[in-house]
Amino acid sequence: MAPSPPPQMTAMRVHQFGGPEMIIAEAVPAPRPDHGEILVRVHACGVGPWDGWIRAGKSVLPQPLPLTLGSDVSGEVVAIGSGVSDFTVGTSVYGVTNKRFTDGYAEYAICLGTMMARKPAALSDIEAASVPVIAVMAWQMLFDHARLVEAQSVLVQGAAGNVGRFAVQLGVQAGLRVTAVASDADADAIRALGANVIVGRDLATDDRFDAVMDLVGGPKQNDLFRLVRRGGSLISAVAEPDQDHAREAGVRGAFMLVNVRTETLNELARRFDEGRLRVFVGTVLPLSDAIMAHHMLDGVVPHAPGKIILRVSE
Repeated sequence: MAPSPPPQMTAMRVHQFGGPEMIIAEAVPAPRPDHGEILVRVHACGVGPWDGWIRAGKSVLPQPLPLTLGSDVSGEVVAIGSGVSDFTVGTSVYGVTNKRFTDGYAEYAICLGTMMARKPAALSDIEAASVPVIAVMAWQMLFDHARLVEAQSVLVQGAAGNVGRFAVQLGVQAGLRVTAVASDADADAIRALGANVIVGRDLATDDRFDAVMDLVGGPKQNDLFRLVRRGGSLISAVAEPDQDHAREAGVRGAFMLVNVRTETLNELARRFDEGRLRVFVGTVLPLSDAIMAHHMLDGVVPHAPGKIILRVSE
């Protein structure tokens, strides 16, 4: 039986937008789940770029202040709201808190039942908290947005990043011909994930692809259009593709926001439990070091490759 939440809990909060120093530890009332929600005792929470955008006031979604940062969580169900039948108290779960991607850097978090799933048994809580947004994003870029099928080809720009490594693995498993853009230093690691071809960051290839996954953005994004076959797709998770360039190239350019769903999390969990997917955990810090985690996120402090994780409770 999971322990009942205490009257108060610690959460890492932001009362005004700005740099990492805006994050403060605060005692707040422990929440109670409403209809369609579950209350999770958070064991670990992932730190992602979207957390930094929210903290800095640059989120594409409305973010009323004050707020608690964080969305990728793994933990244990301690209370269940009405209308939720997929979980019971004590269930180990992983997923995303809510559609605003907030409330995860806390000892307890309210989570939408439709954005959570049973945690893969093969993964620890630290590992599971590294998965939801980035693995679901990779899945949706490949299959929901680019609509790729077996024997088609895909170029993954940013293959050595957290999303890119899942895109490579999932693409290979789906029978796609996967070309990964990566530096020489990362080439062997990405090749070990099954990538058919490695291309340097200068994009020196004459090949054309059914789809290109852009996980980098910036000025090089327009260079990617020449690598897409007419009728193909350029899908970006970081910046809206230039529609004039897209029309000129005869391709579909689309920006996507991840939509984490239980069904996709369940499919990913099955693959983890079958040993078909690998996670990439980087630096692990206690919840109290959320400011340091955001300095790492912003590139001010170096950190190990892989997802940054906050350990909340055992």
